[in-house]
Amino acid sequence: MSDDLSEELAHAEWRKAKASGANNGNCLEVAPLSGGRVAIRDTEALDQGPFVVRDAVWGAFLDGAKKGEFDF
Repeated sequence: MSDDLSEELAHAEWRKAKASGANNGNCLEVAPLSGGRVAIRDTEALDQGPFVVRDAVWGAFLDGAKKGEFDF
């Protein structure tokens, strides 16, 4: 991970789904980054670091989730 990205992640404004409520674990959190990127992290595995994708990829994932494409 580049130093610039590490610095940006250290100051990222992470958010989780409203449906998570007061749940402090077992969540995914996202943070917008510069350059049209989005960071995604698992609150139960913070030591593994975030996964960073382009905002178009994040948008496509959200669209698929809203359409039920990932429902079991």
